[in-house]
Amino acid sequence: MPGKHDLACVIHLHSTHSDGTGTVAEIATAAAHSDVDVVLLTDHDSLAARHEGEEGHYDAVLLLAGEEVSPPNQNHYLAFGIEHEIDHDGLAAAEICAAVEADGGFGFAAHPFSRGSDRFKRAGQGMPWRDLECDELTGIELWSFVTDTAESLRGLLDAARFVARPERFVAHPPERNLAEWDRLCARRRVTAIGGLDAHQFGIRVRGRVPLRAMSYRRSFRQLRTHVLADEPLSGELGHDRRQVYDALRAGRCYIAMDSVAPARGFEFWAEGPSGVVEMGAEAGFGEEGWTLRAALPDSARLRLVGDGREVWTGVGPRMQRGVDRPGVYRLEAYRKSRGAERTWILSNPVYLR
Repeated sequence: MPGKHDLACVIHLHSTHSDGTGTVAEIATAAAHSDVDVVLLTDHDSLAARHEGEEGHYDAVLLLAGEEVSPPNQNHYLAFGIEHEIDHDGLAAAEICAAVEADGGFGFAAHPFSRGSDRFKRAGQGMPWRDLECDELTGIELWSFVTDTAESLRGLLDAARFVARPERFVAHPPERNLAEWDRLCARRRVTAIGGLDAHQFGIRVRGRVPLRAMSYRRSFRQLRTHVLADEPLSGELGHDRRQVYDALRAGRCYIAMDSVAPARGFEFWAEGPSGVVEMGAEAGFGEEGWTLRAALPDSARLRLVGDGREVWTGVGPRMQRGVDRPGVYRLEAYRKSRGAERTWILSNPVYLR
């Protein structure tokens, strides 16, 4: 939105505090080499990075520590803004949301549409979120880079191609994820984020990881969630944490595959009788109608979706489109990259009820 500050975030990753192979400092260094502004760390059932004073600024990178609340086989939750680890023993999905909220936090269902792999059944049966109707759920990990891709692999050749050149292998999020998100947004606001589930798979020996697959640095160049902050980062941890978390809570963010093209600078909003409606915000439709606007850093094929249906398509770096009926409107942008058209940007909706 005009006047906002675009921060490129990588969300959902693990360090040596759980089952990742990189230390917090090493992850921050990888982020700096990948033009990332903010790292949102989510170790399994752990806030060790925060408790040990590792949350903060690493030169130009802000690292914030959340937790992936991780019950066995289901209902994983990316929780932010909490002070204590969440004891999830025996809790259902909605109860996990309530426990996070009671601790002052908010969160997103991790890989909520996971159903396991048809090809590699021994690798796991999926880790879905069981209660998408939970009102305390801020949003969902709409596009889970590793999980969604891994569960779609057709064989070992696909797996090798994904690990070797993910930017050539991954093209789009699963259609069923988008369809289910549209269904949820018809009832209430549901923020979508893109998550990596990055671990830098490998073996750590004497402080080094000599053998690794999908390094943090490579992962960080792929799928990101850009938050649109009200104010620029100041270098003061409390202020900067609030800027990021407030934008995520409000849905003032968009998903971008930055390996397709740099997405920084994307904007999508509505203008109407009540003023400006930002991404993630809601307004009454009224009687005068609204104009949807978008600005992109480069030209793309654009697809405007209203209530889950395509209502307009075009090509260019900008969009201005009047709408004459209430709806939940969001924008998709596609660009050709490495020989194929790929999803580049997915906005969060504006809700004109």
